[in-house]
Amino acid sequence: MNIKWNFLILAILATASIGSIGIFIAEKSLIGILAAIVVLCGVMGFGFTQKKKLREAGKL
Repeated sequence: MNIKWNFLILAILATASIGSIGIFIAEKSLIGILAAIVVLCGVMGFGFTQKKKLREAGKL
């Protein structure tokens, strides 16, 4: 089994940011919610970009 550690770390970061959205909703912090959404979009976008590059290079 070959683990892609960079994708595992990105998945953990995305999961943590989704969880933090829930926490900030409970705390009623609009700035926190927006920041968590921005982080989530950034992490997911970076992950998809990396996956596309690896797929085009034939390494995935």
